[in-house]
Amino acid sequence: MRLGRPGRWGDADGVKTVLEPFRIKAVEPFRITTEAERVHLLEAAHHNLFRLRAEDVMIDLLTDSGTGAMSAQQWAAIMTGDESYAGSRSFYELEHVVHELTGYRHVFPVHQGRAAERILFGCMVMPGQAVPNNAHFDTTRANVEYLGAAAVDFVAPQAADLRQPAPWKGDLDTAKLAAWLQLQPKGSVPVGLLTITNNRVGGQPVSMQNLREVSALYRRHGIPFFLDAARFAENAWWIHRLDPEWREAPLPKVARAMFDLADGCMISAKKDGLVNIGGLLCLNDDALAAKVRNLLILTEGFPTYGGLAGRDLAALAQGLREVLDPDYLHYREASAHYLGEHLDRLGVPVVRPFGLHAVYVDARAMLPQIPPHELPGQALACELYLQGGIRTVEIGTLMFGRTDPATRQPVVADHDLVRLCLPRRVYTQSHIDWVVEAFREVHGRRDALRGLRIVEEAPFLRAFTARLQPLPVREPAGLRG
Repeated sequence: MRLGRPGRWGDADGVKTVLEPFRIKAVEPFRITTEAERVHLLEAAHHNLFRLRAEDVMIDLLTDSGTGAMSAQQWAAIMTGDESYAGSRSFYELEHVVHELTGYRHVFPVHQGRAAERILFGCMVMPGQAVPNNAHFDTTRANVEYLGAAAVDFVAPQAADLRQPAPWKGDLDTAKLAAWLQLQPKGSVPVGLLTITNNRVGGQPVSMQNLREVSALYRRHGIPFFLDAARFAENAWWIHRLDPEWREAPLPKVARAMFDLADGCMISAKKDGLVNIGGLLCLNDDALAAKVRNLLILTEGFPTYGGLAGRDLAALAQGLREVLDPDYLHYREASAHYLGEHLDRLGVPVVRPFGLHAVYVDARAMLPQIPPHELPGQALACELYLQGGIRTVEIGTLMFGRTDPATRQPVVADHDLVRLCLPRRVYTQSHIDWVVEAFREVHGRRDALRGLRIVEEAPFLRAFTARLQPLPVREPAGLRG
């Protein structure tokens, strides 16, 4: 498959056809709902798209986590999964694949990425400490804060301009990190993180140079360095595509170079593992591995299954073999580019450059009449569902803001984005065209959209369960008495 030279997509009349590098062998029908039905369904869900039943969603772009389609080879591997409680053959096959991919000595399967976070932080993080990162995503931040520690972000300055197509917006600001580390008391930073790709700022990649600099900084201060590597393959693809040093390197070599710079990694295998469930915690330190093993046995299961069935382990091993296929990753880039360019032509403010796993829309810029504390991202996400049965997710004040416990006033996020995640190998170009058409309708009436208020929220990860209510239409100022 070649869609033209990477980075050039068709002419002024349109983006070239996206050629999916696979054939469809099984289909899953979905129900076509009416707008009237969706009005009632959204009200019953309290205007929180997480609360919708999946059967009431037509195009589900909520997340790329565990929502992909597995290959014929993965389904074949499922039939050979060894379901032994201890010493499963499927575990040793997975361990071999992960050793080759990452080089780490200790490989622990877990049921998903947040389990890896909980176990690692449970073994390393104490109240009052701080964990630096380029940008913690929601569950990572919550697992740090749940332990009474601070999750500290060092977003690269080039990420501030959402529409500037600068490379490496996912980088960590090493100058600020270096200055911050100098001020921290000894022993107060138990682990340093780097998320690849950086989901919080639009699925942006981290450069190999930044990986090297971050690694050197953590090592200089004696801080163990872990990658949050759920989308390691997509980050490797961008390094291969954009960095002349790695342009001719095979993708497994690029990935291994990233892992070699760290002491371990956490992976939600529901992303670049190409499976519907599963995760990994990998590391080199023998003493830490002993603590991890003990906690894993207590909460996840025996170390050779880690909360997963043997068939899940087998499917994951095969998924990790497939995910670094350049044709597959080229298709991922083409799909995101197709959606992003079409939205841009409508005048929708999209985050640039486009990632691989998602396209992000700047809802705060698209709906300037809705102030951040009235959740413009959630307002846009709800309107897309009403228009086209499309489920997306807000990445903004609902997800990353909070209510100040002292003043009860809202604390808003830096940005209010709507993420359109692209499940792996699930939707075709015609499905994406439906999304573009829905955006065309919503964009045309964007001035009429109104915000929402939170009527019920949880202390952690409120976006998953919050209940919301639309705000009344404001009366024009000239009509007030």
